Amino acid sequence: MNSKVKRAKAFFLSITFFATALLLVFALVYGIKYICSINDNADMPIYRVDTDEKKIAITFDVAWGTENINKIAEILDKHNIKATFFLVGSWVDDNKELVKMLKEKGHEFGNHSNTHPNMKELSDEDIMNEIEITSEKISNITGENVKLFRPPFGEVNEDVMDVCEALDYTAVKWDVDSQDWKNIGPVHIIERVSKSVQPGSIVLFHANSSNVEEYLDTIITQLESKGYSMVKVSDLIYKDSYTINSSGVQKTRD
Repeated sequence: MNSKVKRAKAFFLSITFFATALLLVFALVYGIKYICSINDNADMPIYRVDTDEKKIAITFDVAWGTENINKIAEILDKHNIKATFFLVGSWVDDNKELVKMLKEKGHEFGNHSNTHPNMKELSDEDIMNEIEITSEKISNITGENVKLFRPPFGEVNEDVMDVCEALDYTAVKWDVDSQDWKNIGPVHIIERVSKSVQPGSIVLFHANSSNVEEYLDTIITQLESKGYSMVKVSDLIYKDSYTINSSGVQKTRD
């Protein structure tokens, strides 16, 4: 083997070794980063619960409007389902009797702020006030100690999460958005929810959306036919010994 061939072979081997070493370092660094981002207890709201049980939570954001509340309650009664209603404090002020009615039917309440602001734009003091004032309003009517919080527009940052932790609230979002707030029509809402739900899903509806009677009953019926049961958020999420990954999936440590 002449010297040129030997030098070329040595050069090729050195390049191959360097490239292999670089790939190994890359895989190690980013592999660890990926694993940590998936498994660490991220400072995140709960979007979905990791479970093998075919159970989900039906939730309603209630910020304005009253015309659908009785229709929603009737449909839930028909299926013997208890849902979670995230209430805005200013809505509670004007609708105490509806709050009492939902409470008597066994539904659960969550906190959806007092004035429905973007919480990311508020100071820590204002975030705290938005949450505490609303919970006090609900408690004064129901005697219920509310500890679930859903941020308006789903907007959270580190400050919001820190205040929730300090006040001992569990921040809850959703993994299935019905998009009823877009008024996309009953057919599209039904299709969207039915295809997106999986075990542990948290489904977002809005209490003031149009034509609720044309899609809610059908969605529940379809999900029940697939073997799903619908429970309150507090009966879906883990209370102790859990992690929340960077995708917002809550997992038990057990």
